[in-house]
Amino acid sequence: MLAFDHLLLARVLLTLVTAGYAFATILADFNKTHATNPKWTPHARFHVVWQISSYAGLGLMALALIWWPGPLALERLWLAAIMGAIVYGAFFVAVFAMPVYGGAAYDDNGYQPFAAPVPLVAKRWDVNITIFCVQVTLLGASVLALTA
Repeated sequence: MLAFDHLLLARVLLTLVTAGYAFATILADFNKTHATNPKWTPHARFHVVWQISSYAGLGLMALALIWWPGPLALERLWLAAIMGAIVYGAFFVAVFAMPVYGGAAYDDNGYQPFAAPVPLVAKRWDVNITIFCVQVTLLGASVLALTA
């Protein structure tokens, strides 16, 4: 009988979760839709570059926690999961607080919503919210693997 390695599964899932917030944001945000968008104020562009750099640094730390050999492997995986939960949780705080600060999920000159593959809730889905929901699902699966 083959043994199933729940920690390996958690490592792989947490790596995907970490890559989402640490490296995909570089591709998604360091371009004409965000960091170099001439329609954004210089200070807003400063903040997005700060965010991108912070997430990349946190991601490198999380990857070290996930894959570095040594003691306390389970505890390090939990810490990496908590780091992901903080980043993705903060995103959803910003989403739900948009009415308070006048925010929007997208700009006219940024990533546009796309036709919903399953239009149960809305006919168009926001790119960021959709991707982050997938990432939170992967994070939840990694936590389940950690508790198995």
